[in-house]
Amino acid sequence: MFRRNKIAQAILIATATSAATTSHAAGYLEEVVVTSTKSFESMQDVAISVQAMGEEKLEQLNISNFDDYIKYLPGVNAGGRGPGQSTIFIRGMATDSSDQTSVEIGAPVPNVALYLDEQPVSSTGRNLDVYAADLERVEVLPGPQGTLFGASSQAGTVRLITNKPQLNEFSGGVDVSLSTTKNGSESHSFEGVVNVPLVEDKLAARLVGYRVTQGGFIDNVYGERTFNENDLSFPTGATALTVNNSKFVEKDFNETVYTGARLGIAMSINDDWDALFQYMNQKLDVDGVFDHSPDFIEQLDPNSKGVGDLEVQRFSPDENEDKFQQYGITINGHINDFDLVYAGSYLDREVNSSYDYTGYTAIGTYAAYYICNYPAYTVCGDPTQSVDSLVENTRQTHEFRFSYIGERLNTVAGVYYDDAETSVDTQFVIPGSIDAGLFRNAPLSGATQFKSGLRPAGTTFINDATRSEEQLAAFGEISYDIVPDSFSATFGYRYYDIEYNLVGSSSFASRDDGDYGRNYDEILKDVAPGKESGDVVKVTLEFTPNEDTLLYYTYSEGFRPGGFNRAEGVPESYETDEVTSQEIGWKLDMLDGSLRFNGALYHVDWKDMQIGVLDIANFGVLTFVANAADAEVWGLEGDVSYAATEELTLFASFSWNQAEMASAPTLTDDGTPTGNLLFIEEGEQLALAPELQYNLRARYEMADAQYSPYAQIVYSFTDSQYSSIVEANRYKQDSYIGVDASIGMQINESLGVELFGENLTDERAELFINSLDSELRVTTNRPRTIGIRMAYDF
Repeated sequence: MFRRNKIAQAILIATATSAATTSHAAGYLEEVVVTSTKSFESMQDVAISVQAMGEEKLEQLNISNFDDYIKYLPGVNAGGRGPGQSTIFIRGMATDSSDQTSVEIGAPVPNVALYLDEQPVSSTGRNLDVYAADLERVEVLPGPQGTLFGASSQAGTVRLITNKPQLNEFSGGVDVSLSTTKNGSESHSFEGVVNVPLVEDKLAARLVGYRVTQGGFIDNVYGERTFNENDLSFPTGATALTVNNSKFVEKDFNETVYTGARLGIAMSINDDWDALFQYMNQKLDVDGVFDHSPDFIEQLDPNSKGVGDLEVQRFSPDENEDKFQQYGITINGHINDFDLVYAGSYLDREVNSSYDYTGYTAIGTYAAYYICNYPAYTVCGDPTQSVDSLVENTRQTHEFRFSYIGERLNTVAGVYYDDAETSVDTQFVIPGSIDAGLFRNAPLSGATQFKSGLRPAGTTFINDATRSEEQLAAFGEISYDIVPDSFSATFGYRYYDIEYNLVGSSSFASRDDGDYGRNYDEILKDVAPGKESGDVVKVTLEFTPNEDTLLYYTYSEGFRPGGFNRAEGVPESYETDEVTSQEIGWKLDMLDGSLRFNGALYHVDWKDMQIGVLDIANFGVLTFVANAADAEVWGLEGDVSYAATEELTLFASFSWNQAEMASAPTLTDDGTPTGNLLFIEEGEQLALAPELQYNLRARYEMADAQYSPYAQIVYSFTDSQYSSIVEANRYKQDSYIGVDASIGMQINESLGVELFGENLTDERAELFINSLDSELRVTTNRPRTIGIRMAYDF
């Protein structure tokens, strides 16, 4: 009954807007052009579910970063711990969010592909958080997109598409804002863009720059920590040192700064050929944490300490510097009836981070060994811990494709190459180990080393490893009008060949200078590198009874690569997991183009699901991955746009997902759960998969009046959800709402001003309840924020 009510609620949201259409509407909805099929088409003419936010909508909703994309896209969710540390999920296909201490080498790759223009930039646990300056549009393609977008697009694809240089238009603009957050620090931003023709009809450049500071709103408050009898390895009767965090106490300590620039150069070679060169760099500086320790966590976990609303106690610096450079070239050509495209990109990313890990002292099996005198264990020192991490990631991609559009036959086909490498140097630091007499640590001498040599004193554990993946694929889609202008069929196919590897070591400090740890080169020598090849298909049937109606059925498949494990006593490797989806969709234009209703009903089968596991009691501190279960999703999604009058436009979008375990997860071939680690049962809801999400928006704009005033209000709802599929880490996250509003005017043809408010009800959303630092905390949203924004165009 509960679920049927949820479905009814979703349908009500979709029909509420259209119910107001009994009288003729005077407005008209603008056409949205997308490239979801690797060619430019109207969104209403593409037989695929697409959520698209064009440049105008991005500005209207004040979209700026990763969290903003998610907020206004029902069916798209995220789990993580702040800027640059989140993972995207679509249509409820999620299990958990990975431990940041080893995510790059110990977790499965994402099942949602994130693209920046023509290049996939997905990264395990650390999706590229690109600031939304001068974006042309954001496209979300739900469901498996394996034939055109390849590996890791099994749940969908998110595309960030930038504005390109215009050959014969000198233009530009400046956008500045200032805002204040309740009980938080001020935020401010500067964005500038200029488009300059260099050679008439031949050459132009577009330069974008930005610097954005988002003020903090979480306080690091005073606290003390003593190694004590409540900690797992505390020696009975020992005396212990008490330390405090006074030198790290700071109000609003979670500040974020985006600094970046992008240069595009467009060249028209002749009537049939053109080229685009692009360069982008961005630096993301994040201080503090975005998950707090509210009092209610003590009710969820007796071992966690509630501190207060928007408060934490951290005993070491929390800093994250994430910078990248991207180089790209796109060449478009036309030969006879064929359009040709080459797209090549190179991404170079470096992440330096430090964060407090003192919570691990409570559950670490060998904590006493590292901070107490040995072998008496009668005196114990500094119980604080921290992690210092360096991640270097490079990725080059090349795609060559051609397309043909005929009277009844259309086709696109190509080849794709992808070579990615991620190297990690993660150092776990326990200052108390220095006085305890432990030797300095280094990567194992017989293993491949990313960073060689002794680490600083106090480094008790090291992950020094490199994960690589090389992929070659051929793909194509062919469409044929069986009945011209009425009924067509599309068949898509992709063949892939992937090779992946893991080298390096995990090493432990000891009281002598021996090598202790896990040598991945040695333990994986019989199975690495891993190789997988296979194919995925897509079939679409499209029916267009008239120019305003499109109905379709799609069967599609998706995949993501396997990988290797580091832990002892678990499978050395895990294999690709596979997704099949069936979808029935519709796209309807009504009332002379003033009403639009798009939607889809779908069913997803997820086989051999890759599940990341951290089971310290049975397998130590190394995360591992297993193909441990199956899942399925039944879902319904839709969006309605209605231009009620020339001034008033109404929008509604929703998603309903019943994402459940189809088989109880197991980690051994005979069906026995590993150790005492218990998973959710068959039929239970997957993690980070709210059943119902929706948002409603109304915008009133008097374009023909003096100063063209406008007003907008947005209401969003996200249903309750669970934090994990592991019972020990599974907590129910309450539903939450969001209310945003803005009013503005155009002072003259060039200057506009806007007042805006976000989270006006000051909702404290539970975005992700996690125990990733071995103590429970809750990632939350920014409190009520009020601000002003001014834009000048020329």
